[in-house]
Amino acid sequence: MTEKAQRKALLAEYKQQRPAAGVYRITNQRTQRALLGSSLNLPSVQAKLEFARSTNTPSALDHRLGPDIRQFGLAAFTFEVLEVLETRPEMTAAQIQADLAALEALWRERQDPARLY
Repeated sequence: MTEKAQRKALLAEYKQQRPAAGVYRITNQRTQRALLGSSLNLPSVQAKLEFARSTNTPSALDHRLGPDIRQFGLAAFTFEVLEVLETRPEMTAAQIQADLAALEALWRERQDPARLY
């Protein structure tokens, strides 16, 4: 296989792969309050938290976390994937988003509303 054909095949394979979609929680370990959310790209949400920590840029995260970040610092927050959504190649982004909304609603029912941002 030529280098150009191999690169084309790798690019096609990359485009077919979808990042993990699912429900996540960012928890303040000091207060036990949590931000519950869902994303089509869970690794990007985790990367935002890591970026915010490495650059000391809390604005990279959801604004609702701002007051607690200023009070407790970024080190007080942890990222946790609660559930990964099984996706199929034929699913559109809108279908995945609808499934994520339903999955997030189920997780919200399990949480204490007083502990959510």
